Amino acid sequence: MSAATIAPDEVIHLDHIESRESRRARLSSGGLMAAIGLVLLVLSFRTRGDAQFALSAYFDADELPSFTLPGLPTVLVCALLAIGAGLGFLTGRLNPRLRTLAAAVAGIAVMVGLVTWAVSGSSLPFQVSNQLAGTIALATPLVLGSLGGVLCENSGVVNVAIEGQFLVAAFTAATVGSVTKSIPMALVAAMIAGVLMAAMLAVFAIRYIVDQVVLGVVLNLFASGLTGFIFDQLVQPNSGTLNNAPIMQAIPIPGLSAIPLLGPVLFNQTILVYLAILSVFVVSFLLYRTRWGLRVRSVGEHPEAADTVGISVRAVRWQAVLLGGLFAGLGGAFFTIGSTGAFNKDITVGNGFIALAALIMGRWHPVRAALMAVFFGFVTQLATQLQSLSTPMPSQFLLMLPYIATVIAVAGLIGRSRGPAADGVPYTK
Repeated sequence: MSAATIAPDEVIHLDHIESRESRRARLSSGGLMAAIGLVLLVLSFRTRGDAQFALSAYFDADELPSFTLPGLPTVLVCALLAIGAGLGFLTGRLNPRLRTLAAAVAGIAVMVGLVTWAVSGSSLPFQVSNQLAGTIALATPLVLGSLGGVLCENSGVVNVAIEGQFLVAAFTAATVGSVTKSIPMALVAAMIAGVLMAAMLAVFAIRYIVDQVVLGVVLNLFASGLTGFIFDQLVQPNSGTLNNAPIMQAIPIPGLSAIPLLGPVLFNQTILVYLAILSVFVVSFLLYRTRWGLRVRSVGEHPEAADTVGISVRAVRWQAVLLGGLFAGLGGAFFTIGSTGAFNKDITVGNGFIALAALIMGRWHPVRAALMAVFFGFVTQLATQLQSLSTPMPSQFLLMLPYIATVIAVAGLIGRSRGPAADGVPYTK
């Protein structure tokens, strides 16, 4: 109908045309939810007994009541919710807000259903408070590391070296803390170590245009070899003076720490946990509410266009990489002064790569990356919890779940997983 034939009072209806990529993501997500729901449906008929949940740990001063869920009905309801959410995606009748709600409901249902099935019939209760506390502890370095990676990769520099930054920062925090007996000085030293490792990444990736993925692997090997050599030759023979750092103590927030269950978990933590939470808001503000953040994202998406309007691509990338190293240094400090107070060779045990996976699953966004880091911490702690309950689910399978989810995300089965357009692409004038 041409513009000349449209009546003044005629209502024009605009049809929304779904892109091929969005349709593929919707169908894949719906199919995945429905498939997991069907698995839960099968497991529900193999569920025996009730599932006991204890809100308090065994030695908590204030004991909270426990509760019991009927195994089969609970798993069955969770299965139906997951299947229903999946069908909602498949039909395409849900608007974006309802899709988000359906995805959240499906995720909670799957987790509750799996845990209920796993602990049903066990004589020991599932410790909810231990699960939450362990999740926070395991997720703290992952959140900080993923934020460091978000800053780097939004500027166009691939950061596979988060593991190496963690390792050097953990070693530095332990040795400086052991010598000075000062946690603030150990934290500052860890941040400096993270920035120095980030500077090595920047000088070779930005200045000398080395392949960034290969460079990240080399830096990780360098960090492992360097810390291992110094540990064997110097630190271990003098462990009493060089590997005996003070450990951070929890700082309760008055009033909030007294809230039952969530108070001790969220508001009676070490300074690193509070810094990790604060860092999510800081990085989000820097990237999406400041001129500097706009420049970072512009050089990560289209460096040629940014250079055309007078933005120094190399300078902005240097700034983002160094700032990312600072956050990674904080994350590395958690492994020593934030937990054990001592350094062991390769103490980070691959957590830098998990942080990298979290930022990919979070689609290079600080809030989503932090949520994915919490997800990794939750599943890892869940595997540890279930080992003591004689559950029918092997703990090794649970440990595989985050990595399976990462492969699914990277493959694009739950939505677009594409980084900034110039991520990993060197820029030369």
